[in-house]
Amino acid sequence: MENTPIIKKTKLDFKDSKYATGRRKRSIAKVWVKKGTGNIHVNGLKMNEYFKRPVHQIIVTRPLEISQVTNNYDVKCSVRGGGLSGQAGAIILGISKALISQDENLKKSLKKDKLTTRDSRVVERKKYGHRKARRSFQFSKR
Repeated sequence: MENTPIIKKTKLDFKDSKYATGRRKRSIAKVWVKKGTGNIHVNGLKMNEYFKRPVHQIIVTRPLEISQVTNNYDVKCSVRGGGLSGQAGAIILGISKALISQDENLKKSLKKDKLTTRDSRVVERKKYGHRKARRSFQFSKR
């Protein structure tokens, strides 16, 4: 327990910012975007403290890189539900929507890379008489 680093949540001031909501699987992200220096905070932590895997960090910054405004905006996200991949996907959609409401000219580039559409794929429910959603029990003649 002594070796665990203490990560401090920071209180952020996001007056005069644009708000958008993003969803993916079971995750819901509330995203605020304002003019700034390129800081991204997720649930009060810096993005690289919240998302440890580099893949998730790349995914989250994608809308800013595509629209070439990486160091122009600060982003604050509040994410709930689902796993880390779903949360990263929800943040992407939220950032894209908020950037578009901030600057309409970015819509064309973000839409071209399909970052403005909600990814509607969700986990299929388990069916009665099946082991999983589609996987059946092994058939035995005897």
